[in-house]
Amino acid sequence: MERPVLVTYATKYGSTEEVARAIAETLRESGVAVELLSARSVHSLAGYCAAVLGAPLYIGRMHGDARRFLSVNRSDLMKMPVALFVLGPVEKKEKDWVGARQQMEKELTKFPWLSPVAKEILGGKFDPTKIGFPFNMIPALRKIPASDARDWTAIRTWASELPVALHCETLSRSTS
Repeated sequence: MERPVLVTYATKYGSTEEVARAIAETLRESGVAVELLSARSVHSLAGYCAAVLGAPLYIGRMHGDARRFLSVNRSDLMKMPVALFVLGPVEKKEKDWVGARQQMEKELTKFPWLSPVAKEILGGKFDPTKIGFPFNMIPALRKIPASDARDWTAIRTWASELPVALHCETLSRSTS
């Protein structure tokens, strides 16, 4: 029986989970066995052939659940292919994308043992009605309009390239 790929994510408001679901669905459509779990729910990497981790960037740092996942599972992750996607810019300004890539690379220096076989910056989503304390007390943040820079075509294209990068076997399909 084929070992599945773990698609795991850290999320605060659900946007990264939505992207992780799309990635898992795309992998399944490619014939890859997948298990989708939040990073908080992962207790062991036993039985997985590879992992895909998704995390939002908040003020230049990956979500704490993603950092914890990497630290706790270090020895297992060093033995398997790992792909990483990070949700960053909430607008389509080039300088924001360059900055997000720099932030991701800086964050990855904290995990020098990690060598992702694929990594991607994806657009993020901002909903001012969902920001929590203390940020909801900052008038300027409440005035920022809602935005969604996630490009679903780009997300699915990146995900469709993962089976090769992760060295995944596809499930044999019966033809009837």
